Amino acid sequence: MRKQKQEFTKKIIPNNPLDPLLLQILPQAKEQQKRAGFLQDPLGEKTAQPIPGLLHKYFGRVLLLVTNTCPIYCRFCFRRYLNDMITDWQSVLNYIAKNPEIKEVILSGGDPLMLKSQELATIINKLAKIKHVQILRVHTRVPIAAPKLITQQLITALTSTRLPVVMVVHSNHPQELDTKVAAAVKKLKRANILVLNQSVLLKKINDDTKTLIALSEKLFATGILPYYLHLLDKVQGTAHFYVGSTQARKLHKIMTEKLPGFLVPKLVYEKRGAKSKVLV
Repeated sequence: MRKQKQEFTKKIIPNNPLDPLLLQILPQAKEQQKRAGFLQDPLGEKTAQPIPGLLHKYFGRVLLLVTNTCPIYCRFCFRRYLNDMITDWQSVLNYIAKNPEIKEVILSGGDPLMLKSQELATIINKLAKIKHVQILRVHTRVPIAAPKLITQQLITALTSTRLPVVMVVHSNHPQELDTKVAAAVKKLKRANILVLNQSVLLKKINDDTKTLIALSEKLFATGILPYYLHLLDKVQGTAHFYVGSTQARKLHKIMTEKLPGFLVPKLVYEKRGAKSKVLV
């Protein structure tokens, strides 16, 4: 774990307490401040689990919490108080098998790519045996934070079944993207894995158009397509990161004016009980 975290911290500019990567992972006293509307489970994920570790919020897809481990621990994480993960895999597989409308399975956590390759392959092989499952999606920060973990063994584990793989990575600032990340993404794309990015709009980290435009452009140069730009989920202890919807719309409008359409991520937020992500 320590070695993986070092890969990310090496990108932090020394002697800069406002470095945008440092601010994402540095615990601060501000996290102890209570703010109205900021909750431990703002998305209602506890109540969206018919089986512990399986989230079924949206039609046609389920999200599986396969581990609690991440290569780095982001201070704005919306699951910082949610430690649930799957312990009964047979019940999970039975649930998916009995619901033929489930076409897509999303592996999340924690970070699913922190699992051993053989463990990951076992999970994917079992999912692939369910005939109505058509897409495997993986939510991960590993290619950004710990690109050395993108090994051929891992790629084989991801691609050894009939399921096409969509990988959604998480990068918030162009400084996170370097040649090691680009090399890892190149390996994924050679294996026909579609790589998309989702970002979180974060105060004093990426809440300006210069940074957001540079992020989209550098993502594309790295082989990744922008997908979502999220408003921060209102998790207790993260209010100092929050950027409101009015400011977010202004930033997104300028992005739309200055970037080609395929480099403009959708500006969205998640709402408890909604049937999909909500466009801002």
